[in-house]
Amino acid sequence: MNQIIKFFVFIGIFLIPFNSWKGLDFLGEFSTESSAIFLLLAFILFFVNILLTKKINIPLKNPIFILLIIVHLWFLCSFIFNFGNILNYEFKGISGINRFIRQFGALIFSSFFFTLTYYYIFEKFSVWKIFIIIRKIFFLSFSIVTIYAFLEIGFVKFNLVFLENAINLFDYFPFVNVYLDTHNSRISSITFEPPALSSYLLTISAWMFSYILTSKSYLKYIPAFLVVIFAYFSDSRSAILIISIQFLVFLYFLAVSKKYKINFVKIFSILIFGIVIVSSFKGKVLAEYLYEKVTSLTIDSDNTHNISNRSRLGIQYTLGLVFLENPISGVGLGQQAYESIHLYPSWATKNNYEFELKYLNEDVDDFPPGYNLYMRLLAETGIIGFVLFTSLLLFIFLVSLSIIKNDSSLHRIVAVVIFISMIGFVINWVQIDTFRVFGFWIVLSLLLCVTKNKKFIFSEKILNH
Repeated sequence: MNQIIKFFVFIGIFLIPFNSWKGLDFLGEFSTESSAIFLLLAFILFFVNILLTKKINIPLKNPIFILLIIVHLWFLCSFIFNFGNILNYEFKGISGINRFIRQFGALIFSSFFFTLTYYYIFEKFSVWKIFIIIRKIFFLSFSIVTIYAFLEIGFVKFNLVFLENAINLFDYFPFVNVYLDTHNSRISSITFEPPALSSYLLTISAWMFSYILTSKSYLKYIPAFLVVIFAYFSDSRSAILIISIQFLVFLYFLAVSKKYKINFVKIFSILIFGIVIVSSFKGKVLAEYLYEKVTSLTIDSDNTHNISNRSRLGIQYTLGLVFLENPISGVGLGQQAYESIHLYPSWATKNNYEFELKYLNEDVDDFPPGYNLYMRLLAETGIIGFVLFTSLLLFIFLVSLSIIKNDSSLHRIVAVVIFISMIGFVINWVQIDTFRVFGFWIVLSLLLCVTKNKKFIFSEKILNH
């Protein structure tokens, strides 16, 4: 049975970018996530195995896991404290109780059911072995993403119409529906939209960067280069920003490491040379591109991103108002929309079709997103929930840094990948509000394996780093 569970887990990881299909409605928030199908099967078999063997392997003594449990217990408490109000909530035909069950259920599946299944499989290998296996799986799925992405770039960016037939062959792939954005000329590859491609790229970026640390071939730079290229062609502001930050942090680790400093020199030299060449021939174009990306964050009426920016900022602003009215325990997990609908500012909703047609339209099932997990946590779980969750994130960073500084084994490379991956997830949560982030829980499970037999001691040097 263990082999079957392992197979389903690895297939689930492989299928993370395969989410452009119609989906299965009964899976709720996971409806279009093909990974969830196989991870759910893996968990069911994992649970059956527990019943048969009467043995369960849970890292109950690991401080990271203990803190994770505390976070979830508070989420339950915030629901209980607000139960009287939640009983009266209803929006778009969904009651507050129903909404909580859906949201807490989606969280539990990601953070416990799937995470414990990952851990059950991962800890059967050495840390380095499972790291190599996961990276290879990411590389294989990224190879398919790459083929589609290059064909898509040729079609939507360079108008090579003869490529359309080749792209349409991907319709025969499971969990993929071909869509070409010829209007905005943005790529999404086998994911369902450019922001989804962005999330996928920041998930695998650190893993692809790690080839630079472990391979002796000059081909080791290609995966990292492709991640950056696809982030650019996705035209996702967040992808460009987050992956740039991840890459700069990676360069820092190269620079301060005696073993990898030569790699830093090579990459830095190529970057400087590339910037000089591009600036010489395309300086004006580059300046206009950077200016357009920076100004796209405004809510000026002339800005092409005006509607989406007003929606995002308006919703985040409203979450702040909900928090101020309920600062300690929030309004309960999943409940922000019931309070927010009465507080949206007019500057966000006026002449904004997103609110009229989607967010406030009772005939559309989708609830208004929070667009920021941290603001959502403040509004729904109060300052206590926010502090607990951010403490978990901070503890993860401290543990990863401690391993990087103090461990002389290959675990250092694993910790670098964990640290850089976490940077991506933490920043990305500034613009998304879901816990359904497969990469985060995979990396967390890997960290649980790395710290399985380690003492949690942080030197003053680490704390002041």
